[in-house]
Amino acid sequence: MAGSWLLGAGVGEPGRRPTALLVGVHEEDGGGDTDSSTATSLAELRRLADTDGLAVADAVVQNRPRPDPATYLGSGKVDELAALAERMQADLVIADGELSPGQVRNLEERVGVRVVDRTALILDIFAEHARTGEGRLQVELAQIAYQLPRLRGDGRSLSRVGGGRTAGGTGMGVRGPGEMRLETQRRRLRQRATRLRRNAAELARRRERTRNRRARNQVPSVSITGYTNAGKSALLNRLTGADAQVQDVLFATLDPTVRRLTAGGLTFTVTDTVGFVRHLPHQLVDAFRSTLEEVSGSDLALHVVDASAPDALDQITTVHGVLHEIGAGDVPELLVLNKIDVAPTDWVDCLCRAHPQAVPVSALTGQGIADLRTTLATRLQRR
Repeated sequence: MAGSWLLGAGVGEPGRRPTALLVGVHEEDGGGDTDSSTATSLAELRRLADTDGLAVADAVVQNRPRPDPATYLGSGKVDELAALAERMQADLVIADGELSPGQVRNLEERVGVRVVDRTALILDIFAEHARTGEGRLQVELAQIAYQLPRLRGDGRSLSRVGGGRTAGGTGMGVRGPGEMRLETQRRRLRQRATRLRRNAAELARRRERTRNRRARNQVPSVSITGYTNAGKSALLNRLTGADAQVQDVLFATLDPTVRRLTAGGLTFTVTDTVGFVRHLPHQLVDAFRSTLEEVSGSDLALHVVDASAPDALDQITTVHGVLHEIGAGDVPELLVLNKIDVAPTDWVDCLCRAHPQAVPVSALTGQGIADLRTTLATRLQRR
């Protein structure tokens, strides 16, 4: 269930899934038809909302060259959205993009319900799925980075702390006119972020020491990476006999799981890492950098692709972009086409032609796993 961080206090009713409306902008730039990419992005946003426990009632899409700087959608579309929200009794509007604080404020005033963007939704899912102390710390850091520029008052004069010289000469040396409640909240968030960064730095040092110890012991390492819900945890379980959590939802796994595997007479570690998604919030990339560095510090990146996804090629491009962002673009890669048991044969053949070195497998049925183990051992022995 989506939490109050996303919905706001008092939104929704106990025992009922909050109702959400999706909004998107199909940018017409004359560079070709992007209807399919807009539809794919909205379909993914719908899955994200469902993962967070929201019931999506409808979606509103507007064709325009670029999002309106004041309200994201044009004025007429905002009126249409407001009428739809009232008719559907929506609790929430989710924009398929990152909104500025001004756009959020203007939309909420016009539509009359809480408005969030894709980034806030992803952060809420991460907060729900974080299990370990490290995962929760990283998510909180990302939430604070998102919240700080978006804090705002409630439109009236906020309380102040008295200061300066008062009657009788008392009050000298205190904080002057005082701070607004909003400023106090910002200061507390910054202080909290500073403490979290110190803790995150210590965790990063521990990870670095662990990686250095594996390197001294000459234990090769493989990091499983890829788009969210591509079957990374299922593949880890199939390869190593691990019991990592497997769910058919987005971002089911946030905390890395490390297991040993022996293949072809070679023993190495296999690490499952957090999945990626389109427009992965930069706050999350920064907060999870120490975890994502498991990929940049590995000898081989096992890039898992959902071969049944119609946008599999776009997902590969998205993952490559994030890997370059975290400094893992030069790590040798082995592409694995997962879910071939449910993917159309002609589509799998197309992906294999586009990526001749890829290994087709099914983590569910075990098809192709023996070939994958052999290929992993061969690639690592070359290293």
